[in-house]
Amino acid sequence: MLSINPYLNFTDQCEEAFNFYHSVFGGDAPEFSRFGEAPSQGEGDHQMPESEANKIMHASLAIGDGHTLMGSDRPESMGPTTFGNNAHISVQTKDKDEATRVFNGLAEGGNVTMPLADMFWGATFGMVVDKFGVQWMVNSEH
Repeated sequence: MLSINPYLNFTDQCEEAFNFYHSVFGGDAPEFSRFGEAPSQGEGDHQMPESEANKIMHASLAIGDGHTLMGSDRPESMGPTTFGNNAHISVQTKDKDEATRVFNGLAEGGNVTMPLADMFWGATFGMVVDKFGVQWMVNSEH
């Protein structure tokens, strides 16, 4: 079965962000792998600076049935992390109460760009940029 799982890059906030997302979505705690846990590389290979050893190399958080949010801290050697307006993560909830809970959780410390409201297409819908700069759309069909 084909699946698509969003992968987010952060500048030193991946662990904080994934613990925040866990508080919003629930389920099992996120899993983290750190750059310092990777096997040593041979001489002459690219070596991760010691200053980045505790940063998150890979994080994963199971959300709902078979969906996974993944991410990492972007190493300084790869340049700065930039956020654009070309992508949102769309969350479909089972009902309006869950949509409200998820939306309000993501909005905590963030910026609501479109308040959660009943829409003409028969859904409750809203958009928010969370406190980490990630853009979300929350939708619940009526």
